Amino acid sequence: MSALPVMSNGQIETLAKFLGECGSGSEITRLLDDRGIKDQSGESTKWKRLYWVFSDSQRQYKCSNKILDFLQAFFNPARYIGRSGEFEEKREALNRILIFAGFELGKDGKIKTCDKASTLEEAERRVQTIRAKFKDRSMHPELIKYCNQELMQENYFHAVFEAAKGLAQRLRVMSGLELDGAALVEAVFAIDKPILALNTLQTETEKSEHKGFAMLLKGCFAAIRNPLAHEPKILWSGDDDAADYLTLISLLHRKLDNCVKTNN
Repeated sequence: MSALPVMSNGQIETLAKFLGECGSGSEITRLLDDRGIKDQSGESTKWKRLYWVFSDSQRQYKCSNKILDFLQAFFNPARYIGRSGEFEEKREALNRILIFAGFELGKDGKIKTCDKASTLEEAERRVQTIRAKFKDRSMHPELIKYCNQELMQENYFHAVFEAAKGLAQRLRVMSGLELDGAALVEAVFAIDKPILALNTLQTETEKSEHKGFAMLLKGCFAAIRNPLAHEPKILWSGDDDAADYLTLISLLHRKLDNCVKTNN
């Protein structure tokens, strides 16, 4: 591997303090030994040990390779089996530090280079994943079923596309029809002879709610799925849109939970 750029003293200190909170002293000692890194700091405090070791490594090798190698060992996904949530939380926190040095830790536990962040706002925006945006939002399991793979890969453009397709598929399964898009919604939620009903359709208010839900479904397909099917990914707005789109699709799935099949 070619020599990677050195980190500043401030970045090394912040990194050492973060790692000191993430692992025990014995874990740190074992990983340092495994990576062939000598700790001659004489320090007992975890972060001070790491700060000395990392600084000494950079002075000796004129690069950050040893530091990054240690990080890959420390955040090896195999060490977090059964604790994927903890891994993601720590990975995001680590990347908020690394991004100022032009590095980031991927979901595979490998360090890769990236453009450096210059402000806290930029760093936060770039490392905040879709799951972090969903921290206070409960995603419907039917949504996750159709786009979980894309979410795990942080491929949010295709996650939204697959989620919208999944919504249409659920409508087909519930109704027994093989239509698509607006034609499917109009047939399923026809106000005179609906196949699925959101409520009893006994009052004007209930009928308005039923029709409004159908309009939301059609709008979802028209505004989300159809443009994504024809628009180059490079022109897409990004993660903020993804969070909002997926929240909308999740809401529509929850409304479908309350729909009942009629005798029509």
